[in-house]
Amino acid sequence: MRLAILDSVSDPARPEAENDDRVGWNDSAAFVIDGATGLGDPVMAPPASDAAWLAEQARRFLEEHLTPARDIGDVVRDLCAAARDAFFRAAGAPEIERYRFPNAAFQALRLTARGIETAGLADCTLILRDGAGRILRHSGSRAGRGNEQKAARRAIERGGGFDAAGEGFRNRDTLEDLRAKRSRLNSDPDGAWTLGVVPEAGAYVRRALLEIDLPAIGVLCTDGFAGLVDNYQACSDGDLVARAEADGLMALLHELRQIERVVDPDGTRFPHYKRCDDASAVLVRSLAGRPKTLT
Repeated sequence: MRLAILDSVSDPARPEAENDDRVGWNDSAAFVIDGATGLGDPVMAPPASDAAWLAEQARRFLEEHLTPARDIGDVVRDLCAAARDAFFRAAGAPEIERYRFPNAAFQALRLTARGIETAGLADCTLILRDGAGRILRHSGSRAGRGNEQKAARRAIERGGGFDAAGEGFRNRDTLEDLRAKRSRLNSDPDGAWTLGVVPEAGAYVRRALLEIDLPAIGVLCTDGFAGLVDNYQACSDGDLVARAEADGLMALLHELRQIERVVDPDGTRFPHYKRCDDASAVLVRSLAGRPKTLT
């Protein structure tokens, strides 16, 4: 088997803003990473946000270490351990509020000795069409979008809409709620786990060995990009893959930004915490044949 990278895109929420997403690949894997927006004073910044710092550390680590011979749980454990050491060294203190810990989601598609595996933590997504035309979806998150949309609607109503930066969560009550939720990450075996500074997250990576017909084509995407399906219902999973293959990822990104900035600039029709989110995706094809370097 081999993988071929057909297209990629990564776009910040605002042209002048930091992009907390990353995309990456190596000879046997492709992945997307979505750094979580900070909810307190940064530790690593400047020049990058703590979320962008973590996403970049993760990109470099995965490109080097996510190889067919390694268990992805072990890779994630080592990645988080390295990030933990660097983060607390920069903080200059043994303790820091948990809501200030950097966190990120990721989803990967990779070749292993057993076959094609997808794996992730939190809310990045793989949407794939196999050689028989079947559509599959995999994510590191078990949660749906309904509760988040309800909470976002309450946040917008509390604050009277988005602020000048296009955000709707900086009012006191909403920020306290989000900080409490963020503080519970990576602590409960039955709760949510992410890339970050808690090495135990390696034990909670959600993975699946894909039983699919080749060739297969898939879109690895952050939740900001997947919003075309999950938030705005602009297309189905199958449509997203077909349009990415036919028109390219940039065309889908332009449609996404049109919805966010023109169709629903106040976030009232499709509730969310920010007018726009960083949006990133990789279009990858899995083929039968001898392994070769991704192109």
